[in-house]
Amino acid sequence: MTTPNADDLEIIAKQLGREPRGVLEVAYRTPDGRPAVVKTAPRLPDGTPFPTLYYLTDPRLTAEASRQESAGVMREMTERLATDPEIAAAYRRAHESYLAERDEIESLGTDFTGGGMPDRVKCLHVLIAHSLAKGPGLNPFGDESVALAADAGLRGTAIPTDWPAAQTPEASA
Repeated sequence: MTTPNADDLEIIAKQLGREPRGVLEVAYRTPDGRPAVVKTAPRLPDGTPFPTLYYLTDPRLTAEASRQESAGVMREMTERLATDPEIAAAYRRAHESYLAERDEIESLGTDFTGGGMPDRVKCLHVLIAHSLAKGPGLNPFGDESVALAADAGLRGTAIPTDWPAAQTPEASA
């Protein structure tokens, strides 16, 4: 993670189509060095609570997250939470890690972390951002979504070439 410089903030503003708010760090850069995930303050400069610690900014990644959501990936992942205790436990650990990291900056007095964690999968944008910021191994559904994005043609451009392949039930069948 790096402190954003003026060039980073300009790129992020173009990516978002608006001025970024509450950016603390660039949490992930694409293989070509461009900002793609920002770490945001738990409160925006005007005091508004903003519980989404990691925010996806790269348009290729946001488009892919939306494509996966439209394809029903979130529904399938949520169904797996109810039937796979190991993945449910890993997803809960990701939620707890996310919450602890945000609370180290400033507690919002809530256990809401975003993305639907820990009980459902609601927003792949948040989960992808979390996985890219922290690296593989913490957020199982974020990791899967990043792997799916890599397989959809983003490996080596928006996603590292060495990102692990998806370990979904479909991938191991």
